[in-house]
Amino acid sequence: MKTRVLALVVLGAVSLIAQDAGIRYTDITRQSGIDFVHNNAATGEKYLPETMGSGAAFMDYDGDGWADVFLVNSTGWPGTSASPSSSRLYRNNRDGTFTDVTRQAGLDTNFFGMGVAVADYDNDGDPDLFVTALGPNHLYRNDGDGTFTEATAAAGIPPIDDFSTSVAWSDYDLDGNADLFVVNYVRWSIEDDLYCTLDGTNKSYCTPESYEGASMRLYRNTGSGRFEDATEASGLFDPTSKGMGIAVFDYDQDGWPDVMLVNDTEPNKLYRNRGDGTFAERGLLSGIAFDESGVARAGMGVDTADYDRSGYPSVVIGNFSNQMLSLYHNEGNGLFIDDAPRSQVGRNSLLTLAFACLFYDYDLDGWLDLFAANGHIEEGFERIQSRTRFRQAPHLFRNMAGQGFEEITTSLGESFATPRVARAAATADIDHDGDLDMLVTTNGGPAVLFRADGVTNRSLRIRLEGTDSNRDGLGARVTVTAAGASQTQTLRSGAGYLSQSEYVLTFGMGTLAGADRVEVRWPSGMTDVLEDVDAGQTITVEEGRGVTATEPHAN
Repeated sequence: MKTRVLALVVLGAVSLIAQDAGIRYTDITRQSGIDFVHNNAATGEKYLPETMGSGAAFMDYDGDGWADVFLVNSTGWPGTSASPSSSRLYRNNRDGTFTDVTRQAGLDTNFFGMGVAVADYDNDGDPDLFVTALGPNHLYRNDGDGTFTEATAAAGIPPIDDFSTSVAWSDYDLDGNADLFVVNYVRWSIEDDLYCTLDGTNKSYCTPESYEGASMRLYRNTGSGRFEDATEASGLFDPTSKGMGIAVFDYDQDGWPDVMLVNDTEPNKLYRNRGDGTFAERGLLSGIAFDESGVARAGMGVDTADYDRSGYPSVVIGNFSNQMLSLYHNEGNGLFIDDAPRSQVGRNSLLTLAFACLFYDYDLDGWLDLFAANGHIEEGFERIQSRTRFRQAPHLFRNMAGQGFEEITTSLGESFATPRVARAAATADIDHDGDLDMLVTTNGGPAVLFRADGVTNRSLRIRLEGTDSNRDGLGARVTVTAAGASQTQTLRSGAGYLSQSEYVLTFGMGTLAGADRVEVRWPSGMTDVLEDVDAGQTITVEEGRGVTATEPHAN
């Protein structure tokens, strides 16, 4: 393994990490100029796809270093009078406002969109978009001049009539190119729609148990601007799956990215990467397939992180109401144990229906916290279960320095805790002040942009540029050590549900002046080491060269 040691200068003295107080999330949606409203196409027919969307992503599409916003929209059903409704791209104006540039960017298109993931699949320095849909999916190549070109057919991705949900990019074969994992839900069409009812009289949305499953698809990036379908050859083909969420992460820390597939009413799957282009399914053996009673839950979104600094990434899964969140702790020996039933995470989430779930450090104290976006699929469901609501407040659980989680949702402001029919969620530092702001979508309603206010702790933010590895640095493992303690994050695509957070890793530093050491382990096998790195800034680390750019955080 090749290692390079590089140095930066630390200013100031090292101090202890302190808890931040008085943090609020301020709803800045209207003043920011983001006026997106999701069209779920609902007209009373209760078609299954209406309940699912919509997706969201933070991405720096124009390369100016500021996080822009992409929001996925659906459209009306054929034969209805619904107006066309496009997905939307908003450019960050760097002053707290955004401008809708959808038409100029060439993204003013009309289809039943679901989820989104971002990656520089052609390694040209510009982030590209993949948008999943009911029907053919769409790959948009970034032309580097503020516009995108529909490149699905040119890239060799066939126009299959799938019902796709979440999506993730990852270099699973470590050849330096980002490959594409597309999750599919069930076999559904208007013609094959079934009549289901909760009360014996009125039609309701059917559960996925009523429909046949569908396999996820793996498209291998050949490095020539084209993809080949590697689903069967890799061992990932499984038509019994009913996938909603995906996380690509190295659960056994052997250097090869593995795949977590979250299913709705089917066992979850954990595919171990054998390192030869194939995967072995380990869901049942690892303990992650079922709940503690041996029942397959209705899983939605998923995220992974080393939230307790054990050296191994654990897993959180959003589940249906009366099933609680899953918090599978990675024991480091190939096994996972669900800690949720014995914690506030489980008790407080029993009645909520969680879609997106994310690990991130909201207070920058150096410990990853846990967020869940909640909302039911059936309005009036409280008539069936009196304690369940259609609109639901989110959960934000503060990490108590690795000693469990404590819910603090109501302390973060009335707007943040407002009940919604939430779906996707993503985080980014939209104003360059060092803390993480949040974007949340609602089904059939507006997207909501929250600005984090009152965070006094500092952060060290790290942007990666691969050279031998894929350009985005997907799969790179970054460890920051300060005051004798280390925290580790891995750059990944597609966390949460139908969503994509920004490709910058944010490490909370508390009141520390800086990090003693930053180690970046790239997918190629190279390791870059930085020593004495200031907090309060965003640095760009290029593989093999070290720090190539720095930017201090705004006060």
